[in-house]
Amino acid sequence: MQNDPSHSNSHRPHIVPVTPGSTPPGPDAAPRSRATVRFMLSHPLHVLSLGFGSGLSPVMPGTVGTLFGWLSFIALNPYLSVVQWWMLIIVGFVAGCGCTGFTARRMGVKDPGAAVWDEIVAIWLVLLFVTPANFAGQLGAFLIFRFFDMVKPPPIRYFDRRLSGGFGIMFDDIVAAFFTLLVIALIRSL
Repeated sequence: MQNDPSHSNSHRPHIVPVTPGSTPPGPDAAPRSRATVRFMLSHPLHVLSLGFGSGLSPVMPGTVGTLFGWLSFIALNPYLSVVQWWMLIIVGFVAGCGCTGFTARRMGVKDPGAAVWDEIVAIWLVLLFVTPANFAGQLGAFLIFRFFDMVKPPPIRYFDRRLSGGFGIMFDDIVAAFFTLLVIALIRSL
């Protein structure tokens, strides 16, 4: 009986949950355990959501995406004023709500680990506040942010579980950035 194809789970359709207010995934939205280069290149919004490929890392994509955010901050900082950074972060957050939500729906996952645009925007926010900081200060900010983003202590976990779609994907990382900045301010005040 075990080899009987009529008892195989492979013939059962996979049901992808759809949250209220979201659009159901299309026919090409088979659930993916991890994103691929082909998937990323299938739509320009995936390129942004997946952090220009940094989210494709098979190991700790959120950390790799945050590292990409840190390196891109270092590369762009000489050319952007504080006002331009604020504009980029705000536009990045709003755009991220749309593109990460789109990618999540296409992947059939609520908050895919490969969608790292939220980490990138959040680490930009953290680094904007800690700059000018030397390498050690930036590394400390990176590590504290990764702690809050990975562990998700309350209330970060609350937002991660309660908010859905692209806004939920983006917002919990902004809360993690806020707590990172709070810890850095406490450390600096000692």
